[in-house]
Amino acid sequence: MDVLQTVLLVIQVFVALSLIGFILIQHGKGADAGAAFGSGASSTVFGSQGSGNFLTKVTTVLAAAFLLNSLALGYLATQKEAPTSIMQNAEVLGQEAIKKDVPGILEEAAKEKERQDMPAAPATESVTSPASDVPELPAN
Repeated sequence: MDVLQTVLLVIQVFVALSLIGFILIQHGKGADAGAAFGSGASSTVFGSQGSGNFLTKVTTVLAAAFLLNSLALGYLATQKEAPTSIMQNAEVLGQEAIKKDVPGILEEAAKEKERQDMPAAPATESVTSPASDVPELPAN
């Protein structure tokens, strides 16, 4: 279903850009007034009717394709199962992360327990008090 959605999205972008282009190519209503004074000879490429009918029909078809494609993309977007809340999504992600890291967590816990269970190493040097290290002064 993701492949279909990607294909429809690419088609949507192409249709939208084409629709923008065809709308910008069309002449406005004010262009017909200029044709009455002799500047209309440049629009004879599409025949005596001008480019109005051809561009209008192509724009209509592109608009219909854009609408249908938008509806299809909307329908596909509603078919995906989404979490009901952000917190539910966080819980699911947290549980997945714990499942992936459980072996590492268990190994670290076992190493820490071994460190705590080991007896302390015996002291090899005798500890003397600081008073015994001070030399005595001769009496007068």
